[in-house]
Amino acid sequence: MLMRNPRLFAGSARTASLTLAAALGLSAALSSPTGFNAPLSAQDARHFDLLVRGGRVLDGTGNPWFRADIGVREGRIAVLGDLAGATADRVIDASGRYVSPGFIDIHSHADDGGSGRSGRSIRNDSTHRKSAPNVVSQGVTTVVVNQDGRSPWPVADQRATLERQGVGPNVMLMVGHGTVRERVMGYDYLRPSTAEETARMAALVRQALEEGAVGLSAGLEYAPGRWSTTDEVAALAAELVPYDGVYISHERAEGADPMWYLPSQHEGRPPTLQDAVMETIEIGRRTGVRVVASHIKAKGVAYWGSSASAIQLIQRARDEGVRVWADQYPYPTSGSDGNTVLVPRWALSDPDADSPRDRRPPADMLEMRLQDPETAARIRTDILHEIGRRGGTDRVVIFDHPITDYVGMNLQEVADLRGEDPVETAIALQMEGDRDRRGGGRMRGFSMSEIDVENYAAQPWVATASDGGIGWPGDGPVHPRFYGTFPRKIRHYALTVGALSLESAIRAQTSLPALIMGLADRGEIREGNWADLVVFDLETIADQATFVDPHQHSTGIDHVLINGEFVVEDGEILLTLPGKVLASRRGGRPAA
Repeated sequence: MLMRNPRLFAGSARTASLTLAAALGLSAALSSPTGFNAPLSAQDARHFDLLVRGGRVLDGTGNPWFRADIGVREGRIAVLGDLAGATADRVIDASGRYVSPGFIDIHSHADDGGSGRSGRSIRNDSTHRKSAPNVVSQGVTTVVVNQDGRSPWPVADQRATLERQGVGPNVMLMVGHGTVRERVMGYDYLRPSTAEETARMAALVRQALEEGAVGLSAGLEYAPGRWSTTDEVAALAAELVPYDGVYISHERAEGADPMWYLPSQHEGRPPTLQDAVMETIEIGRRTGVRVVASHIKAKGVAYWGSSASAIQLIQRARDEGVRVWADQYPYPTSGSDGNTVLVPRWALSDPDADSPRDRRPPADMLEMRLQDPETAARIRTDILHEIGRRGGTDRVVIFDHPITDYVGMNLQEVADLRGEDPVETAIALQMEGDRDRRGGGRMRGFSMSEIDVENYAAQPWVATASDGGIGWPGDGPVHPRFYGTFPRKIRHYALTVGALSLESAIRAQTSLPALIMGLADRGEIREGNWADLVVFDLETIADQATFVDPHQHSTGIDHVLINGEFVVEDGEILLTLPGKVLASRRGGRPAA
């Protein structure tokens, strides 16, 4: 997919009217949320800013496709039907193509906590960042950011920056639980909050919602959210009720235990995936707000197959009336940069260093600690545990290492080549690799079973989400989900594997996330809705990003429009900035 210099789509300024449908002999058009001016003449009513002709329309509801023309005026879908004889400033011949609503990514890291100004963020002066080419090229027209409990503060400043600089996709802002927790508790957060501290956090959540946040995100597997209680989180989620907000949670565990758990370091039973799902359900039950179990998975060899129990828990809660959903990225591996480290952090760290410049290399620290038999035994126990959590010896793959013969091999293959136990191989990869780099090289663990990924994908309450950010060639390794999430859901899981139908795959990334987020005028191809549209070729739509070469745009996406303006045209990424910040509307229409 090519890129060219930014240019804006020049559309006419004509206004739709209530007589439009009658003038065209069509069914009555839905009233526009912005209202209508005086009726136009029949001749004017037959002219549009943009006309998409002859496409197979998948309207996002899950219904089969139907053939229809789409007339767009002033950024909205003015008419849907047979528009023979109508004219437009720009006409797209969609014959042989499918037309769907723009995809909505409800768990995006296109912007995160911190300044974001110098990083890989849409909150950036660089057009190649703020236009989000890797996002829009896969058909995404709206992103929900500030995930995992992290958001800039105040949200008002983030919103103002995005509105001032312009942005490619539409953006919805969450407020981070971790952000407000740290602002209230400082670095004294390794404990539950007091009632007074919870009340102060709640006030900050209300402030963010007044400033335009659409919900609360949590990162309960991370600091500082890890030490919060269900009562604390539920109290903050309750603040969403008057704003019709949504709670999206990176839960406390995604498998048999959280990523922070190590058998040599922690006593007692750690929280499991089932515990985490039940907590999310409990927060929804107590508060009545919409809740989302984010990037749901079943991580680790010992937990493969447990998607069935998580699905049962959520379905039962939904049957009882709890408004709970989940989202998922369609890949069997986690981790943004693929930097899996099998040796525990505590065995590689230098606690005596006064500054990063003074730290001794990780390999030196590991070598020193292995000299003590008791410490060495604990290190090997933790390595074995991490291998299982990362998918097993045959699913931890080496992608970068000074010993180039190992690149492309899995841990078991390297162990067999060396004639040793895989735990010893993990140690050798550190000792014989880059001694200054944790792990000695770059590995990725394929920690999920495809059976679980397919089970989740098949559920009608699981939305598609990328868990990815802004990517650009030269950024270094990223997860292929940065570039290929939404086409992959269509190509691999719908068309190839058959885990769900094409119509269901489109619904999972259009009307379903719109429903979850409370978007009344996006996510469906319907008269009066904003013209967030994707025109694609079903024969060629596919993700091209790989773990070896992740910075590759997907194929088969011909056109992407956001608010009626092109961001992808004839397969070329335009680097345009038509996106809007979609702020909360207090007392808005409930989404479900």
